[in-house]
Amino acid sequence: MADFDYDLFVIGAGSGGVRAARVAAMSGAKVAVAEEDRVGGTCVIRGCVPKKFMVYASEYSKSFETAKGYGWDVGTPTFDWPKFLMAKDDEIARLSGIYVRNLQNAGAELVHARATLKDRHTVEVEGKGTFTARKILIATGGRPWMPRDLEGVEHAISSNEAFHLQQLPKRIVIAGGGYIACEFACIFNGLGVETTLIHRGPNILRGFDDDVRSHLAEEMDARGIKIRLGTQPARIEQTATGLVTHCADNHSLDSDVVMFALGREPYTQGLGLEAAGVELAANGAVKVDQYSRSNIDNIWAVGDVTDRINLTPVAIREGAAFAQTEFHDNPTSFDHEMVASAVFTQPQMGSVGLSEADARHKYGKVDIYLAKFRAMKETFYGGHQRCLMKLVVEQGTEKIVGCHVVAPDGPEIIQMAAIAMKMGVTKPQWDATCAVHPTLAEELVTLRDKYMPPALGAVA
Repeated sequence: MADFDYDLFVIGAGSGGVRAARVAAMSGAKVAVAEEDRVGGTCVIRGCVPKKFMVYASEYSKSFETAKGYGWDVGTPTFDWPKFLMAKDDEIARLSGIYVRNLQNAGAELVHARATLKDRHTVEVEGKGTFTARKILIATGGRPWMPRDLEGVEHAISSNEAFHLQQLPKRIVIAGGGYIACEFACIFNGLGVETTLIHRGPNILRGFDDDVRSHLAEEMDARGIKIRLGTQPARIEQTATGLVTHCADNHSLDSDVVMFALGREPYTQGLGLEAAGVELAANGAVKVDQYSRSNIDNIWAVGDVTDRINLTPVAIREGAAFAQTEFHDNPTSFDHEMVASAVFTQPQMGSVGLSEADARHKYGKVDIYLAKFRAMKETFYGGHQRCLMKLVVEQGTEKIVGCHVVAPDGPEIIQMAAIAMKMGVTKPQWDATCAVHPTLAEELVTLRDKYMPPALGAVA
């Protein structure tokens, strides 16, 4: 058997790659991890974590309003963007350091350099030399997609740059309708920025339940976010006073910053995967089986680079499953069914299972339970934010196949709902759960009446 420099070489030190490397190294395997940027990947450095800090910061504008309604005199609050950025960067550096220490404590070797494949067992590390590995794991994640041929696109930013703006803009135009676009629209709006969201589709958040999409669009509009649907940027012009986004519908939008959030693409370009014979999908994603193995039997891939479910916890579970299978003699595959997700808009959204449309397509007949209401925290001071809770139930088996919550702490609520749904909970079992009162979440277990949508043409 050939000798190799490493038992495992991981390219990418994001959540999936780090977890795989740690678990593999704990078996006694000789493991190396190469990272061309900071350790922690998209989630820690330029994704979930800093974004959530920005969500927290932006929520205070409404919190101050609510506080006044509850009798507090909060004066005239002001927001210090540079102070926030400094605190955010300090915390990101701390978290990145924890990732580094965890790798080192597990016995893995960390290489701060770009790595590319020369063949199925050989990795070239920039400035370090060439190394061989018995097994290779691709965990390079994804990166924002930009319309590179659009005139003036060089004046725009992606979500990556949104975390490092030197000053908070007064006006921003965000192109996109997915969760990243909607989250940043709510963030900037909450920080006092005049925010316009433009999306070429008929509604935001394609792929989510239609009632959720409509409800969130209404709530975002009520908060002052201007949502323009059915159009997209045609070109961007820089002027003496800022930027002008010329749209396909012949309207123009003035702003200080234009941000594109049109999705992400797997980061595989230039990695040398072709030299190793690794098969890629049309969008550049590494094709893998249920055990994350590519068509090359000693090369695997986990996380966003595979474009399965692009969520950090999924990448972690995929990485752990790979390491358990290959280094601990414990064949493990991650079940991608019934994975909960969250969208940190304002209000927030949590979802697990199927949308109503997808459930009808899969099962034919389903029952819908739906409630829209103002929470007691809002009604006390005359607030107008409305919550939405929806259950999708397969007829016959009465199994709950979809649960959707739009509400403050919706993601916290959906985490618990996901446990029951992963176990196959039925509506009668769900109903047997006693409510916790007074809470917002209790509405989920008191949905008793089937929802009957208004007839076509009827007044809702």
